[in-house]
Amino acid sequence: MRTRSLGRRFGWLWAAYAASAFGTRFAFDAFSLIAIVALGAGTTEVSLLAAAGLVAGAVVALPLGPWVEFRRKRPVMIAMDLVRCVALLTIPVTYALGSLGFGQLLVVSVIVAAADITFLAASGAFLKTLVPPEDLLVANARFESTTWTATVLGPPLGGFAVGLFGPVTTMAADAFSYLLSAAGIRAIGGSEPPPAEREATRLRGRDLVEGWRFIVVHPVLRPLFLNTIVVNALIMATAPLLAVLMLGQLGFAPWEYAVAFAVPCLGGLVGSRLSRSVVARFGRDRVLLVAGSLRVCWPVGLVFVHPGFSGLVLVIVVEFGLIACIGLFNPVLTTTRLDQVPADRAARTLSAWAIAGKLTTAAMTALWGLLAAVTGPRAAIGAAGVLILATPLLLPRNRRTAVPGSAHGDQAGGPEPRNPVVGAGEGLLPASARLRGGDGPRMDRDAGRPEPARSPVEPHDP
Repeated sequence: MRTRSLGRRFGWLWAAYAASAFGTRFAFDAFSLIAIVALGAGTTEVSLLAAAGLVAGAVVALPLGPWVEFRRKRPVMIAMDLVRCVALLTIPVTYALGSLGFGQLLVVSVIVAAADITFLAASGAFLKTLVPPEDLLVANARFESTTWTATVLGPPLGGFAVGLFGPVTTMAADAFSYLLSAAGIRAIGGSEPPPAEREATRLRGRDLVEGWRFIVVHPVLRPLFLNTIVVNALIMATAPLLAVLMLGQLGFAPWEYAVAFAVPCLGGLVGSRLSRSVVARFGRDRVLLVAGSLRVCWPVGLVFVHPGFSGLVLVIVVEFGLIACIGLFNPVLTTTRLDQVPADRAARTLSAWAIAGKLTTAAMTALWGLLAAVTGPRAAIGAAGVLILATPLLLPRNRRTAVPGSAHGDQAGGPEPRNPVVGAGEGLLPASARLRGGDGPRMDRDAGRPEPARSPVEPHDP
């Protein structure tokens, strides 16, 4: 398929995303690694760091979604990149001075998590103004491909760097990647449509919940939202349990564990590269339903992991299938979501989506940790695998995900819809854009920040 040009401005945005994505994957699990290696933290402290970063960061980000809505998005994106850069740089500096403490790691993790969510909300709204509706899927697929390429290359290279130069090396590199991202976003140049005008000068309680209210009453977004946060949370909740099972009970070497999750990420690259052509042939709705259903058929297979080479192959096959389906599903989900969100609500809606996803993942990870303590990790993984099989029931069916008020119809290549969706009782006139089914562009960088212990196989919560 011939490469489609989306223009110079999108090229700078893509370059900025690539820089930050590789930096983030290079620093995979850096917070936990520094806590364990540099500070001698135990399991409880590492779990606290992961959960607190997610929860507190989401709470801090709650009022920032409405704040972003009524401001120009590119300056906000640059500011959030710089905030994360400065916050992360304090860790190698204090480590070099011998004054790094666990409390500092916790504070930085909260700042980075809140900035992540705020950047995500701004970037999604900005992309709606940068890319025409008919090119959203192409843009999202490119972000998705970049994500999985970075996931294949970043963690192994980061592990090698830590072995040579010490535990804070990858944190410094991740901070520098945010600086490169800020420079790339600034280089985009050009004008940006004025932000939505607010009725009141002060933040109101209604502004804080507007994003969730819009999602809940929207006939397309509501099922996609419920499906996505539940699927992602169940996948992520089992990641630390699988690590305990493989590295502890089954005796896999750390390099084998790394291979088991690095190689399957090639499946995400394959899926994202195919997304445009598959949607052009079968239509967006069918791809959402089929790929969304297929992606949940794989996790239950992890129950059968066993020692030795065949067990390693089993994990690779299961994870490859899972990630390939995710790589196909996510760009389509992100494009659909941005198509359905009007420009004057994009930041609040994307922020609400991200906050709900992170809080659900944190809660589910804690719950499955308790379940594993009672039943063992294998049984807990199996329970999640069985429950996730029911999640396709939450996907929308027999509905054309058209852009309300638009003449584009199913812009991803499906047939013209017969019943266009009008969300929340209001005519939705999208400005047009994406977020990778993730969770703006799939600019929420799902690594490098403190999240529950996980593998690089994260489904990239949209």
